[in-house]
Amino acid sequence: MNKLLSNQYVRSGLFVVIGLFLGWLFFHSPEKAEEKHNHSAEEAKAEVWTCSMHPNIRMDKPGKCPICAMDLILLNSGSSSQSDAMAIHLTKEAAQLANVQTSVVSRENPEKELRLYGKVQADERLLQNQVAHISGRVEKLLVNFTGEPVRKGQKLAVIYSPELVTAQQELLEAAKTKLAQSEIYEAAKEKLRQWKLSEAQISAIENSHNIQSNIDIEATTSGIITARRINMGDYVSQGSVLYEVSDLSRVWILFDAYESDLTFLKNGDQIDFTIQALPGTAFSGKVKFIDPVIDPVNRVAKVRVEIGNPGGKLKPEMFATGIVKSNLAEYKDKLVIPASAVLWTGKRSVVYVKQVGDEAIFHLREIELGPKLGESYVINDGLSDGEEIVTQGAFSVDAAAQLEGKPSMMNQPNITTSATLSSEFKVSGNCDMCKERIETAAKSVSGVGSAEWSSETKMLQVKFDASKTNSDTIQKAIAKVGHDTENFKAPENVYKELPECCLYRK
Repeated sequence: MNKLLSNQYVRSGLFVVIGLFLGWLFFHSPEKAEEKHNHSAEEAKAEVWTCSMHPNIRMDKPGKCPICAMDLILLNSGSSSQSDAMAIHLTKEAAQLANVQTSVVSRENPEKELRLYGKVQADERLLQNQVAHISGRVEKLLVNFTGEPVRKGQKLAVIYSPELVTAQQELLEAAKTKLAQSEIYEAAKEKLRQWKLSEAQISAIENSHNIQSNIDIEATTSGIITARRINMGDYVSQGSVLYEVSDLSRVWILFDAYESDLTFLKNGDQIDFTIQALPGTAFSGKVKFIDPVIDPVNRVAKVRVEIGNPGGKLKPEMFATGIVKSNLAEYKDKLVIPASAVLWTGKRSVVYVKQVGDEAIFHLREIELGPKLGESYVINDGLSDGEEIVTQGAFSVDAAAQLEGKPSMMNQPNITTSATLSSEFKVSGNCDMCKERIETAAKSVSGVGSAEWSSETKMLQVKFDASKTNSDTIQKAIAKVGHDTENFKAPENVYKELPECCLYRK
C-alpha cells in the first residue's frame, strides 16, 4: 500500500514538471526577450560628455570642464556616419549647450568702415610771415609773446631806419621840382611805397615837411602769433622775418591712413570725426587731398579734411578720431557673412555649413574671402545664396569634428565639394606683361578653371580639375613661355626672348 502511494506521488510530480515546461514553451515570446535585451544594452551605453577646448576630458554627465570651466558638450560619435561620413551631427541638447547659432547667407551691397586717427593742424595756405620791409633797429615791440591774436592793420613793432630818413629827404627835394621833373618825383614816392608806406603816410610827409625817423610795422593778416623772431633792440635787414602768423579761421584735420586702407579712400569721401578734447561734439567733412607719398618711417599717408573753425575751438595738435564708410562698388551684390563664422587655418579660411533639415548636421567648407567690412567679410567663392552657416559656436562644432576624427580646422586633407582643387606656387616675373603671360599659359592647360598671379608676392593661385591635370603640368606650361616656377626652370633661349622689362634673373 505504501509503495503504491509513493509511485503515485512520483507520477504526479512528473506531470507538474512537464506542465510547467509546456506552459513556458507555449507562452514565452522571443521578441519580448530580445526587446528587453536591447533596452538593457541601451541603458548600459553611457553618455560621454567632453570639453570643446580640452577634448581629453571625458565625463559621464553634463557639467563644467575642470580645466577651463566651459560647459561640457555631448560627444555623439558615430551618429552622423550613418548618413554622411564627413558630416558632424550634434544633438539638439549639445547644440544648445555649445550655443551654436546659424544664419542664412545673403547678398548685400557691402560698405567698409574705416577708423582713422589724426590731428588738427593749421591750414598751410593761411600761414604768413610778417617781415621787415626796410632795414633798421627795433625800437619798440607792441606784440611780444607767442599765441597773441592780431588783426590785419594792427601795429606790431616800431623800427628806426636811417634809410627812411634819407628817402623822405629825397621826396621833399623832388616835390619842389615835381612839375619839371615828374619822373624823379614819382621815383621817390615809389621807393617809399616799396617799404609799405601808405599813400596817406606819403602825403602827410610831403604836406607837413616833417621827416619821420621811425616806421610802424603793421600786420598784413589776422591770426595768431605762432612764433616771434625778434627782440627789443635787434637790428633787422630788409626781408627779415619778425613774426609768424597763423590764420585759424579754417584748419586741416590730417588723418593717418595705412597702405591697406588707401584702396578704400578717395577724394570726396565723407569723414565723421570727433575731437578728444571736445567730447560730445560731432564734426564732419570731406576728403580734399590724399598724400601720394607713403611715409617711409610709419608707413602711412596723410588724408586731409578742411573745416571751418568759428570761435577757434579747434586748436592745432588736438587729437581726432574719424570714421569713413566706403561703398565697395566692385563688390556690389556679393555674399557677406559675419566674421565670427570664419575659422582660419594658415592660408585657408573655412566655415561650417548646416545641412538642409531640422537636424543639426554640419559640413566643413573651404571659402575664399574678400575684404573685411568691420565685423563681416565679403565672400568671393565657396558659398551660395541661401545656404545656412554656423555664425556662433563654430569652434565647438570644429572640436566635435576633431574628436570624431573627421575633417576639421586642423585636419582638412581634402575639403572640396567636387574634383576641383586649389594650388599656390611661386612664379618669377616682374610686370603686368608677365602677369598676362603667366595667367594665359596656366589657363591654356586643360582642366584649369582660374589663375591669378601677384607681381608683389610672385605667387600664382590656380584652381583646376584634379581628374584632368595637376600642379606639375601647369608649372611646365608656364616654364615653356619663359617664367621659372618652383619645380621647373624656363629654357634659356625662351627667357632671352622676353621683353627687357620682363627679365627677372639678375
